[in-house]
Amino acid sequence: MSRIWIQGAGELASGVAWRLLQCGYHVRMAEVSNPLAVRRLVAFSEAVYEGSCVVEGRKGLLVTGQYPTLDEGLAEVLVDPHGSGIRSYGPAAVIDARMTKQGPVPLPGAPDLRIGLGPGFRCGRDVDCIIETHRAARLGEVIRTGEAAPNTGRPGLVGGQTSRRVVYSPAAGHLAARRAIGDLVAEGEVLGTVAGLEVRSGLEGRVRGLVHPRAELSPGEKVGDVDPRGQEADPARITDKALAVAGGVLEALLNAGITPATGGR
Repeated sequence: MSRIWIQGAGELASGVAWRLLQCGYHVRMAEVSNPLAVRRLVAFSEAVYEGSCVVEGRKGLLVTGQYPTLDEGLAEVLVDPHGSGIRSYGPAAVIDARMTKQGPVPLPGAPDLRIGLGPGFRCGRDVDCIIETHRAARLGEVIRTGEAAPNTGRPGLVGGQTSRRVVYSPAAGHLAARRAIGDLVAEGEVLGTVAGLEVRSGLEGRVRGLVHPRAELSPGEKVGDVDPRGQEADPARITDKALAVAGGVLEALLNAGITPATGGR
């Protein structure tokens, strides 16, 4: 079984991991000790806080120690922000899904294929290929020369809304939530507090995501996402964007001859 290392376990990284698991790859994901994923129901990073999680029927499990290979079909999640375990794991491919949107700090090891998600990478310098993550720039395309579309600095369009749907921390601290993921809320409704300061929804809709209550926040950190589509939005479903990016990753792997059955390096 081919081993795939994914650096990062947030929303897009988890969509990629889910699709690769569906196809029969062995997936190991590395995260920081303080994940800030907002869409926690579709992020395997949740396992860092809870020990395990489930994303659309696929289990993620936090592993420690020597990172033993576990059951097939399971996303192994470990705290390894610098990818120090890449060499010992011996993956056929490394997917850099840290989404820093800037020039990345190089990861160790020499896999057969290095794939970067989104802006900040250059083909031939940082990675072998890049998967486009911008909806308006051929989302999911495999880029083999140059770079992905630059970061716009604005949240993506959902239900006709961009910036208003995203909620940010007013201070350093932890989110004390008053509403839960999946709740329907009104514009201006208090979603929670950080350091005693209220965090309010910018529009009417359904709470699509909130950071974990143990996440250590800085002022201006993204803490929540409200979907203006309301009842029809399902916060437990992987987005079409994440699945499109995952499709690009799968294309890159198969074109490199890395199939689920080719085995480790």
